[in-house]
Amino acid sequence: MNWLAHLFLSEENIDFQVGNILADPLKAKPWSNSSYELQKGMRTHILIDSFSDKDIHFIQSKKRLKEKGILRGIVIDFTYDYLLTKNWDKFCNVTLKEFRNQFYTNSVENNYPSFPKQVLINIKNKKLLDFDTYENLEDSLRRVDMRVSSRLSKRDSALSYLPLIKDNIEKLEEDFLDFFPKLCEEVKKDLNSSKLNHWKI
Repeated sequence: MNWLAHLFLSEENIDFQVGNILADPLKAKPWSNSSYELQKGMRTHILIDSFSDKDIHFIQSKKRLKEKGILRGIVIDFTYDYLLTKNWDKFCNVTLKEFRNQFYTNSVENNYPSFPKQVLINIKNKKLLDFDTYENLEDSLRRVDMRVSSRLSKRDSALSYLPLIKDNIEKLEEDFLDFFPKLCEEVKKDLNSSKLNHWKI
């Protein structure tokens, strides 16, 4: 799962949310004096990734694109965020626009002084939560390709999967709708339910 799903699968606490969505770029290493909530968010991120990698529906989605491909998992992460936006009302009590704006208001406009500069740079990039159109999904895949090494780019390209996503989108959505409620139930076991008021499920 990518940023939007990790944000949704967070307790309603800005430190927890930042820890959950930025565990990858921060290599799951909290900075000194970071809060317990941020560290818990990072642990939740690891739980989400571990569950996803082993789930039969997530694995099936990867196979719908290609039998092999180094970037398949990353591409499905982004595609599932796109599908989450399409099915947002099934899972969340607030609109997608309101949900995203609330996060940016809390994290960026309040400019948490305890966050390192690199963290603030990451969360100011609003494109990282925009997955509600194919065009935004395409932009996200293009950004992946810009970050991979030249050696890897000769073997695989995230953007090359876009036609396969479009051709298989109905089956991918079926996979997602089977997968995501299971993921929510698994994550919920480790979260404070009183801080999940945005969840419908």
